[in-house]
Amino acid sequence: MRFVRAFEFAIEEINNSSDVLPGVTLGYHIYDSCASVPMAVKVAFQLANGLDLIFNDTDSCAKSAAVTVSHYATCACLSDKRQYPTFFRTIRSDHHQAAALARMVKHFGWTWIGAVRSDSDYGNNGMASFLKAAEQEGICVEYSEAYYRTQPRSKLKRVADVIRRSMARVIVAFLASGDMRILLEELSQQPPPPMQWIGSEAWVTDPEMLRFNLCIGAVGFGIPRSVIPGFRNFLLDLSLQQALNFPLLTEFWESSFSCSLNRQTGSSTGMPACDGTEDLRALQNPYTDTSQLRITNMVYKATYAIAHALDAIVCNKKHCDKNVKVEPRQVHFSLNFTQNNYHISFDANGDPVATYELVNWQLQEDGSIDFVTVGHYDASQPKGQEFSLSRVPVSVCSDSCPPGTRKAAQKGRPVCCYDCIKCAEGEISNETGAFFFFFFFRNRTSPIVKANNSELSFLLLFSLALCFLCSLTFIGRPTEWSCMLRHTAFGITFVLCISCVLGKTIVVLMAFRATLPGSNVMKWFGPPQQRLSVLGFTLVQVLICVLWLTISPPFPYNNMQHYKEKIILECGLGSAIGFWAVLGYIGLLAFLCFVLAFLARKLPDNFNEAKFITFSMLIFCAVWITFVPAYVSSPGKFTVAVEIFAILASSFGLILCIFAPKCFIIVFRPEQNTKKHLMGKVPSKAL
Repeated sequence: MRFVRAFEFAIEEINNSSDVLPGVTLGYHIYDSCASVPMAVKVAFQLANGLDLIFNDTDSCAKSAAVTVSHYATCACLSDKRQYPTFFRTIRSDHHQAAALARMVKHFGWTWIGAVRSDSDYGNNGMASFLKAAEQEGICVEYSEAYYRTQPRSKLKRVADVIRRSMARVIVAFLASGDMRILLEELSQQPPPPMQWIGSEAWVTDPEMLRFNLCIGAVGFGIPRSVIPGFRNFLLDLSLQQALNFPLLTEFWESSFSCSLNRQTGSSTGMPACDGTEDLRALQNPYTDTSQLRITNMVYKATYAIAHALDAIVCNKKHCDKNVKVEPRQVHFSLNFTQNNYHISFDANGDPVATYELVNWQLQEDGSIDFVTVGHYDASQPKGQEFSLSRVPVSVCSDSCPPGTRKAAQKGRPVCCYDCIKCAEGEISNETGAFFFFFFFRNRTSPIVKANNSELSFLLLFSLALCFLCSLTFIGRPTEWSCMLRHTAFGITFVLCISCVLGKTIVVLMAFRATLPGSNVMKWFGPPQQRLSVLGFTLVQVLICVLWLTISPPFPYNNMQHYKEKIILECGLGSAIGFWAVLGYIGLLAFLCFVLAFLARKLPDNFNEAKFITFSMLIFCAVWITFVPAYVSSPGKFTVAVEIFAILASSFGLILCIFAPKCFIIVFRPEQNTKKHLMGKVPSKAL
């Protein structure tokens, strides 16, 4: 009703203006859609094609369609100029609104939300655009429910129950105002926990909808502040006689004053007859409330858009030619204008620039509602800078996991829902390898580091870091690539690690023989030979892995044998021979290293690294010997746990046995970290 009156008010302003269409009087036709989709479609066709109520002319559909400027049609489909070449609107497209809502939700950190919509083209298309944009922003939607006011109450009750049971504290709504009111009335019977309701500017026109906390509202040119008092008087200046001449006004008059304009009907319903003394100024309803005129502004703007376009076509300075035939195409190219020092423009799709205000509904102590602008959204700004706003509430399914914990997905829930589980020791080794590496690098010139082959020590630390990291490849849903990577990465990194240990052991043996008279054995196992030996041992494992991946690589498969009620996602070995060949080669090198270290453990030296290598290889071999039966007998998902445990346990055994003693001497026994002490020229103490 107020939109109709705003349209009439704008027409009267234009007709009385000397700046726009001077000397030209505009008329209009008003059709009531009765809040019915079929009726709205019918009258829209009548308006666009200039047809009478009865379709007599079979060729009339071929006429050139009229230019239509809508204040309320938001469907993104109307931006298709191939289908709707003469359609424009002063309200933003749902495409822009959905994108703005998704970015706003993302900006606020609301990763866990609910969604409700009208079961209509408006609601379904708008929500589909929002859900697509939300998915791209990484937002999880707990539920998406639809309702239309003519559907059975059982459907309404089910939607309300879903909202009450949900964990989401933010709801994004693409709902027509009638559907919204019915849903809120149903929810008020058993209110859910406090929630943030996020909607579009449409609901700002209805102060009775107290639950909406934040709305996206239009900004820009509308009814000037200086004009609002006159507009309010125009709204209230309605007489009973006007109501009798206009059916829409008749209905409004009767519902507002609870009286009947038909004496016979009034007597049968018990309603008093309307006598003309009714005063609109005494009413308190959305029609008389001019504190928020966002959608009303759209009507005002649409009317002026057509007027300015006509003025540009038929007028020259202060003279207008009333005999000019106006074609829709001309109006199409003349819609951009400036009014009240504000430039109005439409893009190639007939849509206005996507700028919004974020409006917060604030309930005052006296029960009134204050609509406060808390931020702005401008789609023309760079991504991430569209919003400027204040602090807002939090809505997430699960809080962020603190350091030292990891995310564990909750069964049957979206990825935004997870538990925070304490990380197993060494599972995330972002400090273990780095403690030792940087510590050794800082003390790389100290005698104890130099005496124990610093080059191989650093290479060993690097390979151990890779060993810790390769355990991560066993975590997560198996894929074709992860299955191949986890076994080959494990095999190659451990051979690289054992090759370094083997090289260090051989150096210890060679160094002792080099002290014998006339021995020049070290020239046969100097730094170049050490590098080649590590490279050669590692290349053998690489060759085994290449053959394995070429002939029969590991692959993901669904294990349905161990549990009847569960399906375990696993990595099949492909070729079992390939797997055991990789493991066997590691075992062979480890055994060889253990034997050589054992032989060198009692060589005379104040710091004989061979004894620590012996301990590390003893642990390493013990772990992998027990791994074989444990791996074979572990059902389903436990095989992965066995593999990860073996990798981490053997890696910790190596790094602690080989490097911890050196660190102990560097930190706590600096007097032993001298060349004289390492050469055996001072008595040693038991470590």
